[in-house]
Amino acid sequence: MRTVLITGASGGIGAAVARRFAGAGDRVAVHYATNHAGAEETLRSLEGTGHAVITGDVGVPDGGLNIVAAAIEAVGPLDVLVCNAAVAPGPSNRHVIGETPYEQWNAAFRQMVNVNLLGAANLAWAFANHLIGRSSPGAIVNVGSRGAFRGEPEFPAYAASKAGLHALGQSLAVALAPQGISVTSVAPGFVATPRQLAKLDGTEGDALRAQSPFGRVGTPEEIAEAVFWLASPEAAWSSGAILDANGASYLRP
Repeated sequence: MRTVLITGASGGIGAAVARRFAGAGDRVAVHYATNHAGAEETLRSLEGTGHAVITGDVGVPDGGLNIVAAAIEAVGPLDVLVCNAAVAPGPSNRHVIGETPYEQWNAAFRQMVNVNLLGAANLAWAFANHLIGRSSPGAIVNVGSRGAFRGEPEFPAYAASKAGLHALGQSLAVALAPQGISVTSVAPGFVATPRQLAKLDGTEGDALRAQSPFGRVGTPEEIAEAVFWLASPEAAWSSGAILDANGASYLRP
């Protein structure tokens, strides 16, 4: 049995990842920032016992330290960190260069970079030092994005923050390998999370499904399966890898 901290687990991909680990007999710390009800719903859906809900702001300087400490207090020494919490693209943070006022542009970059990149970096620091202090191996899995490779013209801060997250993971993979800690990333394409269902059911739905030759979009469970494998001891030799999980909707060299 492993003990796993999953950030942003109040719904969508994070909740599916929590269920996948719990279903394998692992103990899970379900992190949320604002959606307490969603986190409690995730907790109720988990198999097994010993799981807990924790909260904290990933986007502040001491957020990573506090979240890791809270997880250790709630579920015990950690073995796996899944950095899933993120500020995702949406109508309220669209920022197209040439159209967006500077204040709005700057705010979008600060918010997305603070959470999606700096928050993950701080979590990784706290988690890695926790493992090193125990002389214990472990795994970090970052949830990145296809957008880091293909670009997001309406949400460039999102693409930039996820590209930075991928690069961070590769740097940490080299730095932490001597300690037996693997670091990988998964880069999903469009995923049918609850917040995206209206878009899939609307006028954009057919075009979104047509992005993949499979004629559909991904599911949270498919991304969770990728995360679960990357966190396994069997995947340690893949440390530094970025696993595309986009249904062949975007192929990179």
